[in-house]
Amino acid sequence: MSTSPVPTLVLPSPQPLLSRSGWGAWLGALVVLCALVPVLNLLVPVGSVFHLSDFAVGLVAKIMCYAICALAMDLIWGYTGILSLGHGVFFALGGYAMGMYLMRQIGLDGNYKSALPDFMVFLDWKTLPWHWTFSGSFVATLLFVVLVPGLVALIFGFFAFRSRIKGVYFSIITQAMTFAAMLLFFRNETGFGGNNGFTDFKRILDIPIATTSMRMTLFVLTAATLLGFFLMARWLVNSKFGRVLQAVRDAETRVMFSGYNPIGYKLTIWVISAMMCGVAGALYVPQVGIINPSEMSPANSIEIAIWAAVGGRATLIGPVVGAFIVNGAKSWLTVTYPEFWLYFLGALFIGVTLFLPDGVVGLIKKLKGGKA
Repeated sequence: MSTSPVPTLVLPSPQPLLSRSGWGAWLGALVVLCALVPVLNLLVPVGSVFHLSDFAVGLVAKIMCYAICALAMDLIWGYTGILSLGHGVFFALGGYAMGMYLMRQIGLDGNYKSALPDFMVFLDWKTLPWHWTFSGSFVATLLFVVLVPGLVALIFGFFAFRSRIKGVYFSIITQAMTFAAMLLFFRNETGFGGNNGFTDFKRILDIPIATTSMRMTLFVLTAATLLGFFLMARWLVNSKFGRVLQAVRDAETRVMFSGYNPIGYKLTIWVISAMMCGVAGALYVPQVGIINPSEMSPANSIEIAIWAAVGGRATLIGPVVGAFIVNGAKSWLTVTYPEFWLYFLGALFIGVTLFLPDGVVGLIKKLKGGKA
């Protein structure tokens, strides 16, 4: 009596973090951003055609912070299928955590020569509120930059995902969250500077913040963070965890029937995405020099989704490219044709949705004959 052989289950081999050409592009970006840009800005004479101005350095640094948010959006939207329209809250929370530390670093150099921030003196406050207790510690600030957005995301996501809120309804409640947070931070009694927020920063780690060397240090740190987060995101999406996320995106019911609980996976990537935005906000504030409730406006959160859509969802590099395209165009159009900027942004989003569903990166892959 013959027996048929038992079929062997062949598991897919783990994919490399990056291909050889991918590592080349990543290392090239590292060299350009962390070595070439500082040389062109600090060592090349101002009159030279190769000199990179302080304005250009500041603009690229700001866009890199936005690119981190776009990358975080791709993890939650592109790979998990959850469209968030509230990621601006997490960006602003990280920015406010860093802004509180920078306000404490002003010390007695404020307009009122008081140890309290100027807005507190103006409002006749006598002591720091309780939530400013650890704001003078740089180490505590670094923890709050990550933990505060993560905790808010954890609480919000737990109740939202547990209630099985999906699709457009989830997008709506995230918009409601960011609008409510903006109104809260506008109030003077909350201790966050009200409408004006935080500004007039002097130092960071007792080092003057307005110097060229500090500005370049923050630039390099932002570039290294963006590139590091890109590698982390690649590792996540190529892992078993990432494959489950993509399965949740494509067929959540089947994932449940296969014995997986989607809630835990969605909540985990939601919190990671929020923490990435918090880090982006903390890097943004000392370079831009201000943080106020307008960073929590619903329009800002919608823009993050637009960056991801324009560049190409579920590609990781696409949202980064989208952030540079949209914000580069914004920087030029708001100066040259300021009255047409919002029309351009709306037309761009509609055009990408109708004609480029895979974004710019998807279009490039199709032109090269690859699979988008």
